[in-house]
Amino acid sequence: MEKVLSHITDDGRPTMVDVSGKAVTIRSAMASARVVFPRDVASVLREQGFRGKKGSIFDVAIVAGTMAVKQTSAVIPFCHPLPVEKCDFHITMNDNIAEISCEVSVEAKTGVEMEAMHGVSVAALTIYDMAKALSHDIIIESVRLVRKSGGKS
Repeated sequence: MEKVLSHITDDGRPTMVDVSGKAVTIRSAMASARVVFPRDVASVLREQGFRGKKGSIFDVAIVAGTMAVKQTSAVIPFCHPLPVEKCDFHITMNDNIAEISCEVSVEAKTGVEMEAMHGVSVAALTIYDMAKALSHDIIIESVRLVRKSGGKS
């Protein structure tokens, strides 16, 4: 089977994928991202209990990421609006790296991998925003889809 871009018509125009004939199934996806802090910044954050003037850095990132998951279709043009039924974030600190994961589930005709990746991306950006007063050498890396299920693939 030849692979083709799903959001491009035969004549090269952008389009939203037609999911009207697809079956409603439980769809889930998990994405991850990493925020790498300079070691001295990670040390300061630990000393401060990962709290800044704006509040708990990781808690705010989880709220921002959750909001992003729910608004994915407003930001990525051809994503279908989905009634998100589960959105679960985990953020752990390993040495000087914050590991973020987001799992999203829905019962729908299309998958939620974009929602999960959008969520971890915004959570990572929020961590950067809340810690940037300490350094602009913070790196966001490895935003990726970890797994997906439901549908045909």
